[in-house]
Amino acid sequence: MSTFQRLAWWTTATTYLLILVGGLVRASGAGLGCPDWPRCFGSWVPPGSAAELPSRFDPSQFNSTLMWTEYLNRLLGVTVGFLILATLIVAIRHHRHVRQILWPTAAAFLLTGFQGWLGGRVVAHELASWIVTVHLLVALVIVSLLLYATLYAFYKLDPGRVASRPRPAATAMQRRLAWGTLALITVTLAQVTLGAQVRGRVDEALERGTPRSEALSTVGRYDQWHRDTAAIVVGGTLLIMLGVVSQPSIERPVARAAYAMCALVLVQAALGMSMAYGGLTPTVQVAHLTASSLLLGAETVLFLLARWLR
Repeated sequence: MSTFQRLAWWTTATTYLLILVGGLVRASGAGLGCPDWPRCFGSWVPPGSAAELPSRFDPSQFNSTLMWTEYLNRLLGVTVGFLILATLIVAIRHHRHVRQILWPTAAAFLLTGFQGWLGGRVVAHELASWIVTVHLLVALVIVSLLLYATLYAFYKLDPGRVASRPRPAATAMQRRLAWGTLALITVTLAQVTLGAQVRGRVDEALERGTPRSEALSTVGRYDQWHRDTAAIVVGGTLLIMLGVVSQPSIERPVARAAYAMCALVLVQAALGMSMAYGGLTPTVQVAHLTASSLLLGAETVLFLLARWLR
């Protein structure tokens, strides 16, 4: 692999790890483990005990476990920011004339700066569900941009330059696959948005003292909408999978992406049913969020490969 390919791959993987850790922070209730931003209890290095807090902080806010969970999430976010910066620098050095690599990487870097500012607003708004939802969606956009640049580097470049071979016309099947997958991505994003709203309202119910087993029943229409879009995503995924396996000459990377997408949507559906009928356990919540982000990634990969491979 080239330097850019290796760096882009690791940056994308680390960004997915950050999404997982972000889900862990929310599931553990550590979002306000550091009640200020960008510092933690007024210091760049978290305090060792409540006795070390500046006078403006209430000692009852101090929880060492929650504080370090949130602080390590911030450190990982900074690491991802530097990785994206390094990826952009390498893209400028080696692929400045390849807009399919340069522009997505530059956009991911700019959005990362916005995401850092947005993280501060999340703390300032004390984890209001609407801004937490925006924070998640921006993270998914960033990782999708990184996937775009990474896949292009692997599948559309000869060593150091864009392949100059003529591009054959897309078949009708490829066009249907690409457009169908793009529609599925749109519905999945809507489902993720609704899921984040459901989660926010569940957290509000838990804060009011509602038993965890009854919290989901307080959400109302958002839960039903979330389930309806989940059914559409599962049905759409199975239809696309059927279309892929019915083509004997399909490219192997396309088939693998479709299989991964199908497996992830089934895992996601199983996790959703586990939360709905087996209790809103934090472990399942984190797995549900992680699976949804990976599902969107698999859909993005399938969409791009359907457009690029001939």
